[in-house]
Amino acid sequence: MSRNWIAATALALAGLGFLATGLAAEKAVKLPPPAQDVVGTAATETAVFAGGCFWGVQAVFQHTRGVLNAVSGYAGGDKSGAQYELVASGRTGHAESVQVTYDPRQVSYGTLLQVYFSVAHDPTTLNRQGPDHGTQYRSAVFYRDAEQQRVTERYIAQLDAAKVFPGRIVTQVSPLTAFYPAEAYHQDYATLHPQSPYIAAFDLPKIANLKATMPQVYRDQPVLVKAQPRP
Repeated sequence: MSRNWIAATALALAGLGFLATGLAAEKAVKLPPPAQDVVGTAATETAVFAGGCFWGVQAVFQHTRGVLNAVSGYAGGDKSGAQYELVASGRTGHAESVQVTYDPRQVSYGTLLQVYFSVAHDPTTLNRQGPDHGTQYRSAVFYRDAEQQRVTERYIAQLDAAKVFPGRIVTQVSPLTAFYPAEAYHQDYATLHPQSPYIAAFDLPKIANLKATMPQVYRDQPVLVKAQPRP
């Protein structure tokens, strides 16, 4: 019996305890698109988002049209601490994150931001999403360049000014220094384990919210992780 299988099973069974708390998935909020957007010129672009457990964030983007790949992983810390057992301590500086590779001719960076803030998580809760607590579950956008930084910061200001959420957005906007893919058993987790109590309670509703809130970008068949070895 592999160590990865044991860890994955334990994570799924933990959902039983979460259900007893009565917590539910974050509700979607219908948002306006960003007033400004990134003009993509490359055939593919990448963006990195963090918003609680990466299983749900990954699943949402895997169901988004124009996304070519969405990989669960770690950002915000260094390579030596980029493994699940260490990140889970909350002391490595990492956030559970998802690196999204997309075709800017099909979906823009601004639209991905709209999905992220509307459906993927609640950007007003500090270091917490649903039953998950700690800095590793913080809301954060890790920008790759000045253009992503500018569009992200202006969209947050736009949403705060419009008071679309009951509280202010606490999402960190930080430069991306590195992204480390997570262990194989974390990839495509929501798709592979739809009957897990955790997935059923907290992640499948996010996919349903994407379909209901932004049907123009929803895709029924998720794009699953392409082979990507850990560095």
